[in-house]
Amino acid sequence: MPADFQSYKNCHLCPRNCGVDRVSEERGTCGESAECRISYCGPHFGEEPSFSGTKGSGTIFFCGCSSHCIFCQNIQISVSGGEGRPISSELLFDEVRSLAKTGVHNLNFVSPDHFWPHIRKLCHDLRSEGIEIPFIYNCSGYQEPGLISEIAEHMDIFMPDFKFAEPGLARYCMGDSAYPEIALAALREMFKSKGFLRPFDTDGETVAEKGVLVRHLVLPGQVANSISVLEILHREFGPCLPLSVMSQYRPIPACQERGNFARELLREEYDAVCERVEELGFENVYVQELSPETKFLPDFNAKSPFPGNQNSHK
Repeated sequence: MPADFQSYKNCHLCPRNCGVDRVSEERGTCGESAECRISYCGPHFGEEPSFSGTKGSGTIFFCGCSSHCIFCQNIQISVSGGEGRPISSELLFDEVRSLAKTGVHNLNFVSPDHFWPHIRKLCHDLRSEGIEIPFIYNCSGYQEPGLISEIAEHMDIFMPDFKFAEPGLARYCMGDSAYPEIALAALREMFKSKGFLRPFDTDGETVAEKGVLVRHLVLPGQVANSISVLEILHREFGPCLPLSVMSQYRPIPACQERGNFARELLREEYDAVCERVEELGFENVYVQELSPETKFLPDFNAKSPFPGNQNSHK
């Protein structure tokens, strides 16, 4: 498939619609030019068992992000000028093809939306080479709904976040009060294209092949937001929706400096959210052990950014 990077010239790949000419090395709201950059390409055992299974999920972490959440757990790579390395389309293909051949269960594209033209070509070329394992679009939920049908032509699985139900909280955390509306519209398109994640196996013995799983990170002091998220998802998609309710929040220095989200999640907060999960009758849910350890805060300067997280979900 020939490279087609024209959409970088007047970039509208995310809901920010900044219109920047990234081909001319201008940086979009995502913090990136048209030069693809990644921070890690390798097996990852810390995803939900449906993705990590027994051999790991083949993750490719892309640099930059258009969400700009003030509490971002991947802050080392998500900001403009952050950690990472430029990579040509040819080398990206070689590295990802080699990763696929190690036996990982899938290829997991993390924060992919602003590099979609590169990933679209990569997916086409990998399929042409006979790589048949599932491809995962692992994203923030802050996606351009109109692009989902095109993305679904190349991806087998969508793994979006649904971070905020409350517009005011979204505006404070990432500068766009429209996040709940945009994310929900994108989710509808994802489910229309792929349906619920299947199979859903909490033990990881049978990995997922197709569909959608929604993630939600519970934030300290924001139980009401999390409960609203659950109620919206239940109303829209019903109790069979595959869901991952995460407790892994860790305060980063920027939060401590601002004095907001500066502490860890309390057990009673997470328990309250999980209780609402049960009350609503969700049937396919991953939850996490609440641990004081910081193993969930990645270090992208290390060879393996996520040490010791093989058994993080259940």
